[in-house]
Amino acid sequence: MKTHAQAWRTGLFAMGGLGLLAAAVVAVFGLRVFQPQQGAVLHFAGSVHGLQIGAPVVFRGVRLGGVQQIEVALVAGQPAVPVRVNLDRQALQALAGPDEADPLQRLLRQGLVAQLATQSLLTGQLYVDLDLDVAAATPATAVASNLPVIPTRTAPLDALRAQLAGIDLARLAAELSQTLAATRALVAGASLQPPLAELSRAAAALTQLAQTLQQRLPPLADAAQGSLRDAGDASRRVAVAADRVGAAALQAERLLAPDSTLVGSVRVAADELARSAAALRDATASEAPTVQGLQRAIGDVSRAARAVRALAEQIEEQPQSLIRGKAVP
Repeated sequence: MKTHAQAWRTGLFAMGGLGLLAAAVVAVFGLRVFQPQQGAVLHFAGSVHGLQIGAPVVFRGVRLGGVQQIEVALVAGQPAVPVRVNLDRQALQALAGPDEADPLQRLLRQGLVAQLATQSLLTGQLYVDLDLDVAAATPATAVASNLPVIPTRTAPLDALRAQLAGIDLARLAAELSQTLAATRALVAGASLQPPLAELSRAAAALTQLAQTLQQRLPPLADAAQGSLRDAGDASRRVAVAADRVGAAALQAERLLAPDSTLVGSVRVAADELARSAAALRDATASEAPTVQGLQRAIGDVSRAARAVRALAEQIEEQPQSLIRGKAVP
Protein backbone atom coordinates (compact mmCIF):
# COMPACT_ATOMS: atom_id res chain seq x y z
CA MET A 1 0.00 0.00 0.00
CA LYS A 2 2.82 2.29 0.88
CA THR A 3 4.64 1.49 -2.37
CA HIS A 4 1.50 2.34 -4.39
CA ALA A 5 1.22 5.79 -2.77
CA GLN A 6 4.86 6.53 -3.47
CA ALA A 7 4.35 5.62 -7.11
CA TRP A 8 1.42 8.03 -7.35
CA ARG A 9 3.47 10.82 -5.79
CA THR A 10 6.37 10.12 -8.17
CA GLY A 11 4.04 10.17 -11.19
CA LEU A 12 2.39 13.43 -10.13
CA PHE A 13 5.81 14.99 -9.53
CA ALA A 14 6.97 13.90 -12.99
CA MET A 15 3.83 15.27 -14.64
CA GLY A 16 4.27 18.59 -12.79
CA GLY A 17 7.87 18.75 -13.94
CA LEU A 18 6.83 18.12 -17.54
CA GLY A 19 4.17 20.81 -17.27
CA LEU A 20 6.69 23.29 -15.91
CA LEU A 21 9.10 22.35 -18.69
CA ALA A 22 6.40 22.88 -21.30
CA ALA A 23 5.49 26.24 -19.75
CA ALA A 24 9.15 27.26 -19.76
CA VAL A 25 9.51 26.28 -23.42
CA VAL A 26 6.40 28.26 -24.33
CA ALA A 27 7.61 31.24 -22.28
CA VAL A 28 11.04 31.20 -23.92
CA PHE A 29 10.25 30.19 -27.48
CA GLY A 30 6.53 31.03 -27.65
CA LEU A 31 3.95 29.02 -29.50
CA ARG A 32 6.15 29.08 -32.60
CA VAL A 33 7.87 25.92 -31.35
CA PHE A 34 4.75 24.01 -32.36
CA GLN A 35 4.54 25.63 -35.79
CA PRO A 36 6.31 24.43 -38.99
CA GLN A 37 9.89 25.65 -39.11
CA GLN A 38 12.30 26.55 -41.92
CA GLY A 39 15.99 25.99 -41.32
CA ALA A 40 18.75 28.26 -42.63
CA VAL A 41 22.46 28.87 -42.12
CA LEU A 42 24.30 32.14 -41.50
CA HIS A 43 28.08 32.40 -41.99
CA PHE A 44 29.68 35.09 -39.85
CA ALA A 45 33.33 35.89 -40.53
CA GLY A 46 33.80 37.93 -37.35
CA SER A 47 33.24 37.27 -33.69
CA VAL A 48 29.82 36.16 -32.49
CA HIS A 49 30.62 36.60 -28.81
CA GLY A 50 27.36 37.33 -27.03
CA LEU A 51 25.21 35.25 -29.42
CA GLN A 52 23.66 32.30 -27.63
CA ILE A 53 21.51 29.37 -28.62
CA GLY A 54 17.91 30.45 -28.40
CA ALA A 55 18.72 34.09 -29.26
CA PRO A 56 15.90 35.69 -31.26
CA VAL A 57 15.93 36.10 -35.03
CA VAL A 58 13.87 39.17 -35.92
CA PHE A 59 12.80 40.91 -39.12
CA ARG A 60 12.48 44.65 -38.59
CA GLY A 61 11.65 44.14 -34.94
CA VAL A 62 9.26 41.16 -35.42
CA ARG A 63 10.53 37.80 -34.16
CA LEU A 64 10.63 35.10 -36.85
CA GLY A 65 12.55 32.37 -35.05
CA GLY A 66 15.61 31.62 -32.97
CA VAL A 67 19.21 30.44 -33.06
CA GLN A 68 19.44 26.61 -32.96
CA GLN A 69 23.16 25.85 -33.30
CA ILE A 70 26.50 27.70 -33.29
CA GLU A 71 29.68 26.03 -34.53
CA VAL A 72 32.94 26.74 -36.36
CA ALA A 73 33.85 25.52 -39.86
CA LEU A 74 36.02 26.23 -42.89
CA VAL A 75 33.97 28.03 -45.54
CA ALA A 76 35.60 28.80 -48.91
CA GLY A 77 39.03 28.23 -47.40
CA GLN A 78 38.44 30.75 -44.61
CA PRO A 79 37.47 30.09 -40.99
CA ALA A 80 33.89 31.09 -40.29
CA VAL A 81 31.17 30.63 -37.72
CA PRO A 82 28.10 28.90 -39.21
CA VAL A 83 24.99 29.70 -37.21
CA ARG A 84 21.94 27.56 -37.82
CA VAL A 85 18.57 29.22 -37.25
CA ASN A 86 14.99 28.05 -37.35
CA LEU A 87 12.45 30.42 -38.90
CA ASP A 88 8.66 30.40 -38.70
CA ARG A 89 7.48 29.21 -42.09
CA GLN A 90 4.09 30.90 -41.76
CA ALA A 91 5.75 34.27 -41.11
CA LEU A 92 8.03 33.73 -44.13
CA GLN A 93 4.96 32.86 -46.21
CA ALA A 94 3.29 36.09 -45.10
CA LEU A 95 6.38 38.07 -46.17
CA ALA A 96 6.89 36.29 -49.51
CA GLY A 97 3.23 35.94 -50.51
CA PRO A 98 0.56 33.29 -50.05
CA ASP A 99 1.13 31.72 -53.48
CA GLU A 100 4.90 31.25 -53.10
CA ALA A 101 6.01 27.61 -52.86
CA ASP A 102 9.40 28.38 -51.25
CA PRO A 103 9.03 31.67 -49.35
CA LEU A 104 12.62 31.74 -48.08
CA GLN A 105 14.09 31.44 -51.56
CA ARG A 106 11.76 34.24 -52.71
CA LEU A 107 13.00 36.46 -49.89
CA LEU A 108 16.61 35.56 -50.71
CA ARG A 109 16.06 36.63 -54.31
CA GLN A 110 14.65 39.90 -53.00
CA GLY A 111 17.85 40.49 -51.02
CA LEU A 112 17.30 39.01 -47.56
CA VAL A 113 20.40 39.68 -45.46
CA ALA A 114 21.32 39.13 -41.79
CA GLN A 115 23.55 40.93 -39.32
CA LEU A 116 24.26 40.77 -35.61
CA ALA A 117 22.70 43.40 -33.36
CA THR A 118 23.02 44.12 -29.65
CA GLN A 119 20.13 43.30 -27.34
CA SER A 120 21.61 45.04 -24.31
CA LEU A 121 24.75 47.10 -23.87
CA LEU A 122 25.00 45.96 -20.24
CA THR A 123 24.94 42.20 -20.87
CA GLY A 124 26.44 42.31 -24.38
CA GLN A 125 23.91 39.77 -25.67
CA LEU A 126 23.38 39.64 -29.44
CA TYR A 127 20.53 38.68 -31.71
CA VAL A 128 20.15 38.12 -35.47
CA ASP A 129 18.52 40.99 -37.36
CA LEU A 130 17.07 40.25 -40.82
CA ASP A 131 16.30 42.84 -43.47
CA LEU A 132 15.99 43.26 -47.24
CA ASP A 133 18.89 44.73 -49.19
CA VAL A 134 18.54 44.93 -52.97
CA ALA A 135 22.31 44.98 -53.35
CA ALA A 136 22.66 41.56 -51.68
CA ALA A 137 23.54 38.73 -54.08
CA THR A 138 21.48 35.55 -54.31
CA PRO A 139 23.14 33.11 -51.87
CA ALA A 140 24.33 29.59 -52.59
CA THR A 141 23.40 26.46 -50.66
CA ALA A 142 25.39 25.11 -47.72
CA VAL A 143 27.16 21.85 -48.57
CA ALA A 144 27.17 20.29 -45.12
CA SER A 145 23.54 20.62 -44.09
CA ASN A 146 21.94 21.34 -47.50
CA LEU A 147 20.18 24.34 -45.99
CA PRO A 148 19.73 27.73 -47.66
CA VAL A 149 22.38 30.23 -46.69
CA ILE A 150 21.30 33.73 -45.76
CA PRO A 151 23.99 36.31 -46.62
CA THR A 152 25.44 38.27 -43.74
CA ARG A 153 26.90 41.74 -43.47
CA THR A 154 29.04 43.37 -40.86
CA ALA A 155 27.24 45.26 -38.13
CA PRO A 156 27.93 49.01 -37.95
CA LEU A 157 29.56 48.62 -34.54
CA ASP A 158 31.84 45.85 -35.82
CA ALA A 159 32.78 47.95 -38.87
CA LEU A 160 33.64 50.87 -36.59
CA ARG A 161 35.65 48.54 -34.36
CA ALA A 162 37.55 47.23 -37.42
CA GLN A 163 38.31 50.77 -38.57
CA LEU A 164 39.57 51.72 -35.12
CA ALA A 165 41.67 48.59 -35.00
CA GLY A 166 43.31 49.55 -38.29
CA ILE A 167 44.44 52.92 -36.94
CA ASP A 168 48.05 53.07 -35.78
CA LEU A 169 47.57 55.06 -32.60
CA ALA A 170 51.26 54.90 -31.65
CA ARG A 171 52.31 56.43 -34.96
CA LEU A 172 49.62 59.10 -34.67
CA ALA A 173 50.76 59.95 -31.15
CA ALA A 174 54.40 60.19 -32.29
CA GLU A 175 53.47 62.43 -35.23
CA LEU A 176 51.35 64.62 -32.97
CA SER A 177 54.21 64.91 -30.50
CA GLN A 178 56.60 65.89 -33.31
CA THR A 179 54.11 68.47 -34.60
CA LEU A 180 53.70 70.00 -31.16
CA ALA A 181 57.48 70.12 -30.66
CA ALA A 182 57.98 71.79 -34.04
CA THR A 183 55.22 74.30 -33.26
CA ARG A 184 56.74 75.07 -29.88
CA ALA A 185 60.16 75.59 -31.44
CA LEU A 186 58.70 77.78 -34.18
CA VAL A 187 56.84 79.97 -31.69
CA ALA A 188 59.86 80.29 -29.41
CA GLY A 189 62.24 81.07 -32.31
CA ALA A 190 63.64 84.54 -32.89
CA SER A 191 62.29 84.68 -36.44
CA LEU A 192 58.72 84.94 -35.19
CA GLN A 193 59.29 87.75 -32.72
CA PRO A 194 59.07 90.65 -35.28
CA PRO A 195 55.89 89.27 -36.87
CA LEU A 196 54.37 88.75 -33.45
CA ALA A 197 55.26 92.32 -32.49
CA GLU A 198 53.72 93.59 -35.74
CA LEU A 199 50.65 91.51 -35.02
CA SER A 200 50.39 93.02 -31.55
CA ARG A 201 50.66 96.55 -32.97
CA ALA A 202 48.06 95.72 -35.62
CA ALA A 203 45.75 94.44 -32.91
CA ALA A 204 46.25 97.66 -30.94
CA ALA A 205 45.53 99.72 -34.06
CA LEU A 206 42.40 97.71 -34.71
CA THR A 207 41.29 98.29 -31.12
CA GLN A 208 41.81 102.03 -31.48
CA LEU A 209 39.95 102.02 -34.80
CA ALA A 210 37.08 100.15 -33.19
CA GLN A 211 36.90 102.72 -30.40
CA THR A 212 36.94 105.60 -32.91
CA LEU A 213 34.20 103.98 -34.94
CA GLN A 214 32.19 103.41 -31.77
CA GLN A 215 32.40 107.13 -31.02
CA ARG A 216 31.60 108.33 -34.55
CA LEU A 217 29.05 105.80 -35.62
CA PRO A 218 26.06 107.32 -33.72
CA PRO A 219 26.28 110.74 -35.52
CA LEU A 220 26.80 108.97 -38.83
CA ALA A 221 23.83 106.77 -38.11
CA ASP A 222 21.68 109.80 -37.28
CA ALA A 223 22.79 111.55 -40.48
CA ALA A 224 22.06 108.41 -42.46
CA GLN A 225 18.61 108.22 -40.92
CA GLY A 226 18.00 111.90 -41.83
CA SER A 227 19.13 111.19 -45.40
CA LEU A 228 16.82 108.22 -45.54
CA ARG A 229 13.92 110.36 -44.30
CA ASP A 230 14.70 113.02 -46.93
CA ALA A 231 14.89 110.36 -49.59
CA GLY A 232 11.55 109.02 -48.41
CA ASP A 233 9.96 112.49 -48.62
CA ALA A 234 11.44 113.01 -52.09
CA SER A 235 10.15 109.65 -53.23
CA ARG A 236 6.69 110.53 -51.92
CA ARG A 237 6.77 113.87 -53.76
CA VAL A 238 7.87 112.11 -56.94
CA ALA A 239 5.03 109.67 -56.49
CA VAL A 240 2.54 112.55 -56.09
CA ALA A 241 3.96 114.26 -59.22
CA ALA A 242 3.75 111.01 -61.11
CA ASP A 243 0.11 110.66 -60.05
CA ARG A 244 -0.61 114.19 -61.28
CA VAL A 245 1.15 113.56 -64.60
CA GLY A 246 -0.82 110.38 -64.96
CA ALA A 247 -4.08 112.24 -64.25
CA ALA A 248 -3.17 114.95 -66.82
CA ALA A 249 -2.32 112.26 -69.35
CA LEU A 250 -5.65 110.57 -68.73
CA GLN A 251 -7.46 113.92 -69.10
CA ALA A 252 -5.57 114.70 -72.33
CA GLU A 253 -6.38 111.23 -73.58
CA ARG A 254 -10.07 111.81 -72.82
CA LEU A 255 -9.97 115.26 -74.54
CA LEU A 256 -8.22 113.85 -77.61
CA ALA A 257 -10.47 110.84 -77.86
CA PRO A 258 -12.20 110.47 -81.26
CA ASP A 259 -15.64 110.94 -79.71
CA SER A 260 -14.69 113.94 -77.49
CA THR A 261 -16.27 117.44 -77.83
CA LEU A 262 -12.93 119.16 -78.45
CA VAL A 263 -12.06 116.90 -81.35
CA GLY A 264 -15.56 117.42 -82.78
CA SER A 265 -15.20 121.22 -82.56
CA VAL A 266 -11.80 121.07 -84.23
CA ARG A 267 -13.23 118.92 -87.00
CA VAL A 268 -16.16 121.40 -87.55
CA ALA A 269 -13.74 124.37 -87.64
CA ALA A 270 -11.52 122.53 -90.09
CA ASP A 271 -14.50 121.80 -92.33
CA GLU A 272 -15.58 125.50 -92.24
CA LEU A 273 -12.03 126.60 -93.02
CA ALA A 274 -11.90 124.19 -95.93
CA ARG A 275 -15.18 125.52 -97.29
CA SER A 276 -13.95 129.17 -96.92
CA ALA A 277 -10.71 128.35 -98.70
CA ALA A 278 -12.64 126.71 -101.55
CA ALA A 279 -14.92 129.75 -101.88
CA LEU A 280 -11.96 132.11 -101.90
CA ARG A 281 -10.23 129.95 -104.47
CA ASP A 282 -13.33 129.98 -106.64
CA ALA A 283 -13.70 133.77 -106.22
CA THR A 284 -10.10 134.46 -107.19
CA ALA A 285 -10.00 132.12 -110.14
CA SER A 286 -9.15 133.72 -113.56
CA GLU A 287 -12.45 132.57 -115.12
CA ALA A 288 -14.61 134.02 -112.33
CA PRO A 289 -16.98 136.96 -113.36
CA THR A 290 -15.81 139.10 -110.49
CA VAL A 291 -12.21 138.86 -111.65
CA GLN A 292 -13.12 139.69 -115.25
CA GLY A 293 -15.16 142.76 -114.21
CA LEU A 294 -12.35 143.85 -112.00
CA GLN A 295 -9.92 143.54 -114.90
CA ARG A 296 -12.19 145.71 -117.18
CA ALA A 297 -12.52 148.34 -114.45
CA ILE A 298 -8.78 148.42 -114.04
CA GLY A 299 -8.40 148.88 -117.84
CA ASP A 300 -10.86 151.79 -117.83
CA VAL A 301 -9.10 153.38 -114.88
CA SER A 302 -5.78 153.04 -116.73
CA ARG A 303 -7.16 154.71 -119.84
CA ALA A 304 -8.66 157.54 -117.75
CA ALA A 305 -5.35 158.02 -116.01
CA ARG A 306 -3.58 158.26 -119.38
CA ALA A 307 -6.12 160.86 -120.54
CA VAL A 308 -5.70 162.91 -117.39
CA ARG A 309 -1.90 162.70 -117.78
CA ALA A 310 -2.18 163.91 -121.41
CA LEU A 311 -4.45 166.80 -120.32
CA ALA A 312 -2.04 167.81 -117.65
CA GLU A 313 0.85 167.81 -120.10
CA GLN A 314 -1.17 169.90 -122.55
CA ILE A 315 -2.12 172.43 -119.90
CA GLU A 316 1.48 172.57 -118.83
CA GLU A 317 2.63 173.23 -122.43
CA GLN A 318 -0.32 175.36 -123.51
CA PRO A 319 -1.95 177.12 -120.57
CA GLN A 320 -4.00 179.29 -122.93
CA SER A 321 -5.78 176.21 -124.11
CA LEU A 322 -7.95 176.41 -121.09
CA ILE A 323 -9.36 179.70 -122.60
CA ARG A 324 -8.84 179.31 -126.34
CA GLY A 325 -9.09 175.61 -126.61
CA LYS A 326 -6.66 173.16 -128.14
CA ALA A 327 -4.70 174.57 -131.03
CA VAL A 328 -5.08 172.81 -134.36
CA PRO A 329 -1.73 172.03 -135.93
